Amino acid sequence: MEQNEIVVKLLSAIKKNPEQSQRSLSKAIGVSVGKVNYVVKELAKKGIIKTERFLNSNNKWQHRYILTPEGIKEKARITREFVKRKMAEYESLLNED
Repeated sequence: MEQNEIVVKLLSAIKKNPEQSQRSLSKAIGVSVGKVNYVVKELAKKGIIKTERFLNSNNKWQHRYILTPEGIKEKARITREFVKRKMAEYESLLNED
């Protein structure tokens, strides 16, 4: 899975449930927890997501991930690029015959 695909899947999973742990995000998108951790940190540095700490019901600290307006734009941009690339691949396959 390429980096942009991971980012789009991660942003979609965060949008569905901002209070998911990195472990559950990892399972949801099919990559390692370490990869999720790395991508989350990079997205936060770029301002695409914000992280907030909160105390959960088990009195443990947990993070909430929030898509910023910039994050919503970035997700749309990456998705458009992905669709364009896949359409070009499809057209190329059709032209091979």
